[in-house]
Amino acid sequence: MHPILFKIPGLGFPIRSFGLMLALGFLVASWLIGRIVARYGDDPKGDPERYSRIGVWVLVGVVVGARLMYVIVEMARGSEVGHEFLSSPWKIIAVWEGGLVMYGGLFGGIAGGMWGARHEGVRPVHALDLGLVAGFVGQAIGRVGCLLVGDDFGRVVPTRFEHLPFPITLRVPDPLPEGSLFGPEHAGQVLWATQPWMSAKALIVAFVGWQVLKHRRYAGQASLWMVLTYAILRSTIEIFRGDEVRGVWFGGAISTAQLTSLACGLLAIALLAKNRGRVDPPRGG
Repeated sequence: MHPILFKIPGLGFPIRSFGLMLALGFLVASWLIGRIVARYGDDPKGDPERYSRIGVWVLVGVVVGARLMYVIVEMARGSEVGHEFLSSPWKIIAVWEGGLVMYGGLFGGIAGGMWGARHEGVRPVHALDLGLVAGFVGQAIGRVGCLLVGDDFGRVVPTRFEHLPFPITLRVPDPLPEGSLFGPEHAGQVLWATQPWMSAKALIVAFVGWQVLKHRRYAGQASLWMVLTYAILRSTIEIFRGDEVRGVWFGGAISTAQLTSLACGLLAIALLAKNRGRVDPPRGG
């Protein structure tokens, strides 16, 4: 765990691993979308530049959406954090303190990306297929930041499984390093290593999207399969998550992410069934 990689000499300003991995993930995704667009874009020569501009809107949408959903969930739950947002509204923008919801980032990124696609004259749903493949690869890298900072951690591992190695389990440092998002009660405990599982999940989703993209019959087909795959895998990993502070409902029976996954998964299944006989006219790459 390395929540703070180093501090700038003379200023004492911390360079946080979470922010650095998010930036690295965005850069890799931006590079990858250029390669994908060159192969599957409607205009292989002009689209790479258009998609690079769309990427800015995606980034804004991801950050705003992820933070907004976190704030809404905490306020709806009436949690201590939610009350802090009401009493100190400026804390809503303090993303460096933690508090980003991936589904919010997904919805925000999609909204920002599709708005940017329309502005650039690119087919929005087609752009969504391409962008999500690259985006999930970027998310896999960004999730490494969750591991380094101690966010999105798993439940305490039963004693009989404590011997299992990383990346199945992880032992929390004791004492906790500065900037850790683990609670003091987690110091020295063995937890399920859900952070690297999240990275693996994102890579699986990207792979599924890439395979569908190569054989898709209509724009949006790859996106629907990625959403469905993500919903299934995320719901499964949630069973092992231990950070209930992120939002659980009905006495802890189900998490916010599982509720959202259920809705997204059912919607994806319905649209896949509805479009099962659809074939778009040949176009682009």
